Amino acid sequence: MHRYGDEVAAIARPLRDPGDLDVLLDRAAGARVVLIGEASHGTHEFYAWRAALTRRLIEERGFAFVAVEGDWPDCARVDATLRGGPAPRSALAEYDRWPTWMWANEETVDFADWLRGHNLRTGAGVGFHGLDVYSLWESLREILVWLREHRPDLVPVALRAYHCFEPYGEDPQAYAYATRFVPHSCADEVVRMLIGLRGQELAVTQNAEVVAGAEHYYRAMMEGGARSWNVRDRHMDATLGRLVDHYGPAARGVVWAHNTHVGDGRATDQSRHGEVTLGELTRERFGAGDVVLVGFGSHRGTVVAGRAWGAPMEVLEVPAARPGSVEDVLHAAAPPSALFVFPRLGSRPDLLVDEVPHRAIGVVYRPERDRWANYVPSALGDRYDAFLWIDETTALRPLHPLHVDTREPETFPSGV
Repeated sequence: MHRYGDEVAAIARPLRDPGDLDVLLDRAAGARVVLIGEASHGTHEFYAWRAALTRRLIEERGFAFVAVEGDWPDCARVDATLRGGPAPRSALAEYDRWPTWMWANEETVDFADWLRGHNLRTGAGVGFHGLDVYSLWESLREILVWLREHRPDLVPVALRAYHCFEPYGEDPQAYAYATRFVPHSCADEVVRMLIGLRGQELAVTQNAEVVAGAEHYYRAMMEGGARSWNVRDRHMDATLGRLVDHYGPAARGVVWAHNTHVGDGRATDQSRHGEVTLGELTRERFGAGDVVLVGFGSHRGTVVAGRAWGAPMEVLEVPAARPGSVEDVLHAAAPPSALFVFPRLGSRPDLLVDEVPHRAIGVVYRPERDRWANYVPSALGDRYDAFLWIDETTALRPLHPLHVDTREPETFPSGV
């Protein structure tokens, strides 16, 4: 038995069905935002339990929107289906940026179908929105379409930004490399567009914010280090803040993203590498008492991922966790499925205080490297407020196995 074994047994709660989440719902009772993670972007159980928790937060605690680690235009199409029109499956099947399986999967369809039914039945209008920064060209096109219908007088300022990017053929790497070697960027045109569009409705202003964030992100990538990661997480945090403002002063939201974004980076080696995380920024924005950070983990199983950036998706084996890791400890001492809600104050078990390796699988995954890669040293009790444990997990169910556009550069540091 691991030295943490007795304390794990003391704080673990068996997790059999959504009713076992009561204690976590109580913890979230006064929260403005609940961030729910995942230890990979391709695991059925992470998606299914995250959806189960989110359904209860919406139904029983009145949460007003779900914001995900996805692109704003893609998620806007899904959001539109939640209020009528075509079913969500058609909108999710349109996701064509690698890794498509991250949102184009049956698990997300199941949740979106439920949310559509909830909205139509109750008139609640719960939204589904993207937080991420990648959709530079898609967002520019959405801006132009909206302006031509609603504000034709502002079309010229958006066209100047669009034409600035045209020579790069919608290839973000080409633009990024060009800004490194030539003293020119589209930043000025983007800023002028952003200023001109502020004050319009959220659909267009957020697309303008995405263009500004993406332009900054691609330039930052060329500098190496943590800067591009930080541009991305700060953009997600700012978008979350705008969504809370949009839904109203009492609005409450749920966030879905990878553990490496959801967790507080100050409790990991991410902080030592100079990275900030969405969880850390959200605690700073709203106050730690108004935020609940929920992590996930598993010992072994299968996962959908690619062996390289842009590679075809595969169902890959996840080997038994590294000895001495969080996952190894919980495999030895916790129930096969368990919930941990960490104490806010007072003494805490050593497992929540000590820095212990904690596995993180990105969209790029090579199982043969698992023992020496893929682990983030973490003080679990400071990184999260709660943790869902599933000992053996299975791959999620993608909507389509197509090998599509791979021009997006790999996200720093590991596709999460």
